[in-house]
Amino acid sequence: MLRWFLFSCCLLWLTACGKTPELAPLPVGSVVLAFGDSLTYGTGTTEEQAYPARLAAKTGWEIVNAGVPGETAAQARTRFVSTLDETKPKLVLLCLGGNDFLQKLDAAQTKYELGLMIEELQRRKIALLLIGVPKLGLGLGSAPLYAELAEQYGVALNDEILETILAKSSLKSDAVHPNAAGYAMMADKLAEQLAELGAWRR
Repeated sequence: MLRWFLFSCCLLWLTACGKTPELAPLPVGSVVLAFGDSLTYGTGTTEEQAYPARLAAKTGWEIVNAGVPGETAAQARTRFVSTLDETKPKLVLLCLGGNDFLQKLDAAQTKYELGLMIEELQRRKIALLLIGVPKLGLGLGSAPLYAELAEQYGVALNDEILETILAKSSLKSDAVHPNAAGYAMMADKLAEQLAELGAWRR
């Protein structure tokens, strides 16, 4: 009897761990923070065609573009708390790590910096969608650290969209940045996922 009870508890725990996180619905006008580097800023197109602006037009949310080209995860973390204080978002779209990979920085340090930002969001009870970035030398698959962080902290993850976009020359402005069509696709796919997670009602 005790064995069956322990087995049932383990099964329930494993099921819970594999469950996709759900997000609270956000009404039109909600503040959402897009935090990252050049992929968030929109390098390769105009500000109006970057993914945050396109996603805002689709959802009706007020999406703050806090992308700074060239930043590493450690550099971005130094402005993360102040940006949260200024914007007070209900949801954060976190996309960082590309410059760490380009500069061949230690992946463990990148993961650590991202983990600190996730912990800050969880302390503040702010919802998160983590966006994975492909790492040089691993084909175009997102670096494993994103899936590891998503599992560790139980947060929503999209580690496929940039892989898909950067695999197609017609969607890129250069080797590491989408063009207008690529950012449009990024916004569309993120909107679909956010709808599935419950944050956006189409």
